[in-house]
Amino acid sequence: MLMTTTSTIEGQPVREYLGVVTGEVIVGANIFKDLFAGIRDIVGGRSGAYENSLRDARQTALAELADEARNLGANAVIGIDLDYEVLGKEGSMLMVTASGTAVKLG
Repeated sequence: MLMTTTSTIEGQPVREYLGVVTGEVIVGANIFKDLFAGIRDIVGGRSGAYENSLRDARQTALAELADEARNLGANAVIGIDLDYEVLGKEGSMLMVTASGTAVKLG
């Protein structure tokens, strides 16, 4: 599945637009990750635990988007947009959404 944030793919004309596809993931923050992230914030540096959680959530959202496009008969998704939102009491959840347009390239 070819996936891109652009609205066109050079040399690959869109033959058919199949509709908007999405993928959503909501992950909860882990108390141990919070603790170690807090320590990193105090002493500086990056929070590898949060970065890994964010990367996994993004990859899962994109995989869901690709699966939905494949089910429509698409061979590409164009115009992909990724959004991140903090949810829940005291921002304890992270939602990652991916959306785009499923297409058949000619």
